[in-house]
Amino acid sequence: MLKHLVVLVRFFCFWLVLALLDRLIFIIFNWSAFSQHSWSENLGPFYQGLRMDASLAAYISAIPLLFYLAKWLFPKLQLNKNLAINYTRFFILVFALTCVVNLNIYKEWGSKINYRALDFVFDAPQEALASSLSSPLLLSFFIMIGFIFFANWLSKQMIDFEIPEHNLPLYLKIPITVLILGVNFLFIRGGWQLTPINQSMSYFSEKPILNYASVNTPWNLLYDISKNLSGQDNPYQYFPLAEAKAISSNCYPETKAQSPEILLTKRPNVVLIILESFTAQVVESLGGEKGVAPEIEKVIKQGILFENTYASGDRTDKGTIAILSAFPSQAIRSIVNENGKQEKLPALSQIFKENDYSTSFYYGGESEFYGNKAFMLSHGNEVLVDKNDFLDKDMNSKWGAFDGVVYQKQLADFKNTNQPFFSTILTLTNHEPFELPVKGKYPGTKLANLFRSTAHYADSSLGAYLRDAAKQTWYKNTLFIIVADHGHRLPSEKYEKYHPMRYRIPLIFFGEVIKPEYRGSRIQKYGGQTDIAQTLFNQMGIDASRFKWSKDLLNPDSRDFAFYDYDNGFGWITPEQSLAFDNVGKQVVYREKNTGVAKESEMLKNGKAYLQTVFQEYLDY
Repeated sequence: MLKHLVVLVRFFCFWLVLALLDRLIFIIFNWSAFSQHSWSENLGPFYQGLRMDASLAAYISAIPLLFYLAKWLFPKLQLNKNLAINYTRFFILVFALTCVVNLNIYKEWGSKINYRALDFVFDAPQEALASSLSSPLLLSFFIMIGFIFFANWLSKQMIDFEIPEHNLPLYLKIPITVLILGVNFLFIRGGWQLTPINQSMSYFSEKPILNYASVNTPWNLLYDISKNLSGQDNPYQYFPLAEAKAISSNCYPETKAQSPEILLTKRPNVVLIILESFTAQVVESLGGEKGVAPEIEKVIKQGILFENTYASGDRTDKGTIAILSAFPSQAIRSIVNENGKQEKLPALSQIFKENDYSTSFYYGGESEFYGNKAFMLSHGNEVLVDKNDFLDKDMNSKWGAFDGVVYQKQLADFKNTNQPFFSTILTLTNHEPFELPVKGKYPGTKLANLFRSTAHYADSSLGAYLRDAAKQTWYKNTLFIIVADHGHRLPSEKYEKYHPMRYRIPLIFFGEVIKPEYRGSRIQKYGGQTDIAQTLFNQMGIDASRFKWSKDLLNPDSRDFAFYDYDNGFGWITPEQSLAFDNVGKQVVYREKNTGVAKESEMLKNGKAYLQTVFQEYLDY
């Protein structure tokens, strides 16, 4: 009997060792972040993650265990040990793949590999490949191959695929079998406690990266997939729903004050320019680096800068919906990829079309990317221009046509476009793998400088576009709105996923249609991408009541706050304080300064209610 137990324990322990190896590789790969902590803190994930490691090991062991016990109970049952060997090899491959992909997902997204990452790969494989090209592919390949070779060698040392002989009577085998199955089930469940194991049980620190290291990578992926595919439950239930709605509604009170009228006309042409990954870190006027975006600086001096603007989420699919539909990011979900839901959203283009504007959308890449084409065509865009509308010689980027080419295409089309018009451009050059049609301004191949160079190119292309636009007859009656789709970890690489500076972006109103006395002004009101709708339409005298998650940044009575979210967390920002809350660990992971328990409690209440209500509205669509 002891021999049988040893065989089972060694199989189980093999997967524990692989889990520890995965964690060790993650820590070494991200050593620049872990080196800031003590050795005792860095050892914490190995201990704190053991229960989740054991749960995964028990899951993997479950099927072989059933066959093993069947053979044990019925010795004449014929089983081919090659099945067990191939089963082990398959999960070694799964371990290796999730380990390596997780390294690069965390580097780019600041979160462990999850359902959203896989959804991105299956929905847009070419774009996912292009995004991955900035990752250290050769190093990743060697890590994966090394992992596989080591794991296969270790399996030969640890696992015995032969079932030992035995002479126990059947009446003893049955209770022992039940006991073994029960123990394996307890490992799967994580113990006797009321709640089955979840990610928060591996959390132990106020430092998020230590908690991320504690969470078992394959277990986390399987859990996240099951949660996303298992129905319509709201994972952010902090209050009774009616209370959550009341709290979030209070963030948008009716205002008595009138917004200043900044435009010379109520019916300007409007060009919305959404800049890919254009973080505040490269905008000098927002405290960013000097010299990366000189054209933006010229625009700021002549336009209106909304200084305290934050992206709603961390990816383009979330940013475009926040901008175009004034619907906040849904953290772990993306409404634009679900046609049955996204079609029910309002959109700027819809409102403009209802008001007899010509409408269009320009993108140099694949418009089907993350459901953009369906959204644009179902929301009043009469013209949709994408990679299919450009010459092959202009498709030089992994993503499609470079920004300069797209700008020129729009300018050419405007010669035959009826006024007034509303047109959106979504740029793409400032994106991994950071390719350029010209020599980059910043030398070397380090990612930070590649990012600076593509940001500089995006800025130069914008400047050239605006200068060419100024020669057109429609220019004097045109308002340009310049905003980023989201922030970025680059170029500084010093802000973790939860940090507000990861989400701070430029928002600028620009054009000769702005009254001279307002040109060069700066608006201090805190807000986000969702606030463009109310701010714009109030200036035009257009009813914007459909955009209930939007406020007028020019109105002195509107609430001073910004909200953002990321995978399983959110941030809430006011002039007095900013904080970030981790939904898994149920703890504040960042606070800018201590303004007291009462203020922090109020901010947490607002943020929790906001996220809960947004996600519930997403579910209800």
